[in-house]
Amino acid sequence: MKIAIGLPNAVPGTSGADLVEWSRRAEAAGFSSLGTIDRIAYGNYEPTIALAAAAAVTERIGLATTVLLGPLRPNAAELAKRALSIDALSGGRFTLGIGIGGRDDDYEASGIETKRRGATLEAMLAAIREVWESERIGPEASPGLLVGGGVEQSFERAARYGDGWIAGGSGPDVFADSAAKVGEAWAAAGRDGSPRLAGLAYFSMGESAEAQASRYLGDYYAWLGEDLSAMIADSAAKDAETVSGYLSAYEAAGCDELFFFPSSSDPEQVDLLAAAAGLG
Repeated sequence: MKIAIGLPNAVPGTSGADLVEWSRRAEAAGFSSLGTIDRIAYGNYEPTIALAAAAAVTERIGLATTVLLGPLRPNAAELAKRALSIDALSGGRFTLGIGIGGRDDDYEASGIETKRRGATLEAMLAAIREVWESERIGPEASPGLLVGGGVEQSFERAARYGDGWIAGGSGPDVFADSAAKVGEAWAAAGRDGSPRLAGLAYFSMGESAEAQASRYLGDYYAWLGEDLSAMIADSAAKDAETVSGYLSAYEAAGCDELFFFPSSSDPEQVDLLAAAAGLG
């Protein structure tokens, strides 16, 4: 299983210099990919812009939106062109992870209704594939495409349009159950081979690990209520033993690539996670 790391693009106080240094360190440390979190009604860097900056200062590491909220970018052709552009600029390293999202305030801020967002995403996926099949920028093939979500319709969309599926941070047990359903949808759609499966977990390392996880994840997930946001913060890997446990559990569940997302924008977090994960 590949070990990937998220950019701190949604961690409050992150600077452009932090993102650049984080990207360089992640590549040097041997992580497989850089991921991004997407929001509209939050103080984060837009994912494709953050990854374009990362592409400019790296040469090997993969770049992925994990995930981008598709219906909030209603111009599917423009999004498809943007993805082709990042893929070409990076030498074929980009994967478009795309999903619906669960926050009403992101849709309200965008002036978009939530009631038809599933149908909107399906139409977008078809349009993106059409653009990718008809256009190229440079010699690279089309970007990778992962569809996110934890319901049956998401698994079916991944099977119809994607190269695979990506989970939210729901834990390895839920991942394993969902991955099996993705495989069933893949077979039912008549797809050859196996879907690419990716997962997501949180981490916070060092002396301030508890405080950082509580502060960031407590704020980011405050909309779920104090008890649940505290549970998510508590689940963040804060030592090598927990990191190893997540790696073993996700690999056993069939995960191909696990993204660890940070609670701090300090680039030293990259090195601490790499050491905990046994990279290098």
